[in-house]
Amino acid sequence: MSVYKPSADQETGTSRRRAALLAGCAATVLLTVTACGGGGTTGGTTKDGFAQAAQDKGALTVWVDATRLAAAKQYQASHPDVKLHIVSYDGDANGSNYLQTKVQLFNRTGKGWPDVVFSSQNNEASWAVDAGFAAPLNKGLIPDATLGGFAKGANDVCTVDGTLYCLRNDLSQAVLWYNAPLLKQFGYTVPTTWEQYQALGEKVAKEHPGYLVGDAGDTFTPEIYMWASKCGANHITGPKAVSVNTTSEACTKMAKLLDVLIKNKSMSISGVFSTDFTKNKAHKVLLMPGPAWYGGAVFESGLKTPAKQIAVAPIPQWQGDTAPSTGNVGGGTWLLSKHSTHLKAATDFLKWVTTDNAYQGTKAPGFPAYAPAAENWLKAQAASGYFAGDLTALKDASSQVWSDWGSGQFSQEAIWAATVKPALTQGKTIESMLPAWQDSIVKYAQADGYKVAK
Repeated sequence: MSVYKPSADQETGTSRRRAALLAGCAATVLLTVTACGGGGTTGGTTKDGFAQAAQDKGALTVWVDATRLAAAKQYQASHPDVKLHIVSYDGDANGSNYLQTKVQLFNRTGKGWPDVVFSSQNNEASWAVDAGFAAPLNKGLIPDATLGGFAKGANDVCTVDGTLYCLRNDLSQAVLWYNAPLLKQFGYTVPTTWEQYQALGEKVAKEHPGYLVGDAGDTFTPEIYMWASKCGANHITGPKAVSVNTTSEACTKMAKLLDVLIKNKSMSISGVFSTDFTKNKAHKVLLMPGPAWYGGAVFESGLKTPAKQIAVAPIPQWQGDTAPSTGNVGGGTWLLSKHSTHLKAATDFLKWVTTDNAYQGTKAPGFPAYAPAAENWLKAQAASGYFAGDLTALKDASSQVWSDWGSGQFSQEAIWAATVKPALTQGKTIESMLPAWQDSIVKYAQADGYKVAK
């Protein structure tokens, strides 16, 4: 963890990879515990649905990952009268649980909580409410008019028993990214079904070996492909209940598709943020299923793909499926601490960082969860001149994320990284690992106190 102290001439570089978008920097030693939050709740009053700590005029402490550091710095620049203490941490990327671990420590010591915190995970409410950390937001802190502006379902992951405990930062709906001029050069058309997608991958392997139609090497691979296929690996049915079935037809047919393309090497298993991919495959991407933030974080910043090449289309659907579905990778959430001694400033920051066009509508790397900002964001992306064609598919996909893949306390990315990814590097197929994947999900879920149905 590192502390940013703003000054007129100080600049902080940010990573160009997903580590920057979903994580940023690895967490390091907390520099000063007492500087990272307000005190306890002694001497406060009950208001807005919770017992509030006595308020003071100290600095507002905000925890962000490397990518959101730019947002915090912009807020500071536009609000010079606000005392802001910015702390950069890993954003809980890849299910690190860093935030939860620190909150447990702060709860024991009675101090240290950040006022506002960003997390790249959408499951923080699953523990932060019981831990007494997250403040309710729809009991008076955030106006109903503001909450009503978020995309339908965007804040479902933040809602526990009807109370809202966080705000969604962005929607990371998966779409099909593709290199438009390259596709035209090869004489191919954009596939609309998974069957067409597989056939194209097999054709590419024969006619243009070395070129890629996707990547299955990242820990969030199941959130792109399995989620979009309606694989029932992660159906959260209650606050501490989950249904897990990784061997259904929806799961196995997607696994088989991936295995075919991995075997013929039209599907990489390097991971789009790996050195190997950046160095050897950056200019070989023909198609790439991936989340909304791939456009800026992967193609423009990471792979340095030139302008007017990358376009976006709806993610393929299984032939005959009349209910379009897609997956979601990240998006992130903002939480406000019940222990904050600067609630007015914290609430203002929270509203600004999630809704204001000055950042979300123009500069944010991902598709904003706040609908008015999303409209402006799409216009800004189109005006940038980087993309080949319009981005309508992003807007359409935002309402097509399959709802039966939930956000439990356990991390599907951590499970995939520990179970399936190592097997891929050993030459095993995804289909052969589906039972082991299920066993691992069950164990992780039960370890977090979930009742599991198979």
